[in-house]
Amino acid sequence: MAEMENSKDLISVLWSGADILRSKMDANEYKDYLLGIVFYKYLSDSFLIKVYDLIYDEKPENMQVALDAYKEALEDDSAAELKDELRGECHYIIEPELTYTCFATEARNNCFNREKLQKGFNNIEQSDPLFADLFSDIDLYSNRLGTGDQKQSDTISNLIKEIDKADLLNSDAEILGNAYEYLIGQFASETGKKAGEFYTPQAVSKILTKIAIAGQENRRGLSVYDPCMGSGSLLLNAKKYASEPNYIKYYGQELNTSTYNLARMNMFLHGNATAQIKDGNTLTNPRYIENGNIRTFDFCVANPPFSVKKWSSDLGAEKEYGRFTGFGMPPENCADYAFLLHMIKSMDPTNGRGAIILPHGVLFRGGQEEIIRKNLLKSGLIEGIIGLPSNLFYGTGIPACIIILDKKDAINRKDIFMIDASKYFIKDGNKNKL
Repeated sequence: MAEMENSKDLISVLWSGADILRSKMDANEYKDYLLGIVFYKYLSDSFLIKVYDLIYDEKPENMQVALDAYKEALEDDSAAELKDELRGECHYIIEPELTYTCFATEARNNCFNREKLQKGFNNIEQSDPLFADLFSDIDLYSNRLGTGDQKQSDTISNLIKEIDKADLLNSDAEILGNAYEYLIGQFASETGKKAGEFYTPQAVSKILTKIAIAGQENRRGLSVYDPCMGSGSLLLNAKKYASEPNYIKYYGQELNTSTYNLARMNMFLHGNATAQIKDGNTLTNPRYIENGNIRTFDFCVANPPFSVKKWSSDLGAEKEYGRFTGFGMPPENCADYAFLLHMIKSMDPTNGRGAIILPHGVLFRGGQEEIIRKNLLKSGLIEGIIGLPSNLFYGTGIPACIIILDKKDAINRKDIFMIDASKYFIKDGNKNKL
């Protein structure tokens, strides 16, 4: 209960930050500013806490105390040694004048400098490949922030002051991660159609992950993969249903650069800094390759974009990796089965499981898709199908389905378990909720 209350307090502060930007741009744009600057505060505060711990072996009373200790330590003969330790622990160094605490003080004193914040972003991005281009979507000089330098600077300054009210000192990674996830959900409800690029509704995400992980909940070192990961919510749900959540290994790929950056921040804030997140087109440039073959994982989850056209225009023979062998080539004007067959190839050959959300049309469309569907049925790889209600997802109102895949004993599978869940919804604003 205490964790929930802390999360609510944190959410209210962060949401107030959104109010500063809401009148200037839509949610799909201001989410990058808000979430990016929240993440910078997290990195800065975590850094200062680590500084204080290295000096005094305890937690500071507040960020200003930690900053003062840091400044004093840099004047000492052992400053170089301290920086080496910090670089090893944090993978980055933030100079005192580039800490969030310093920015907040300057903002309160009406002397905030955007150039210094931009320098802070650049330094973090250049410190480690883990953070490369992470803040590239934040344009501190955009006209959307206001007309003229002063108004633009004032907008960022006000945002800095508001977010500084969030107490990250006493918020563990899970609390902050949950607050971050909540904000992503709120942005999705505000931004509408564009949210389909980065967000799967939690009710759907929950059931998809529970089904995919079934039978493997107790496996230590479980590997989970999402080829179209969006903000990473499907991957992160695995932690909720595994008995060894701290040993899960996360892998994901995302095409949209902004969403890719969002996913990296989201995984980091949930305490999964070692998650392997890659960018690029999963179908034409899959990034998880081992010995020339598609890498396999214990279970896979995905909510790919529906019915992508001309998906195979950049697909050479060397990039097929045998994904379509034995099933058939998906039509060029619809990538739905391409994503499904990629997932099958990515599942562990013995015990791999997967669950994927696809438009309802994959169940009955003809032509090349009918051939693929028949071959899938013969293979025994489809364990179950759940028909979902319409109007669940951002970006489309069409009904969809969850297709459950299981390689274990597939050769002997003769039946498919089918559920019609099309009526199992409640109205939630202008959307339906499973």
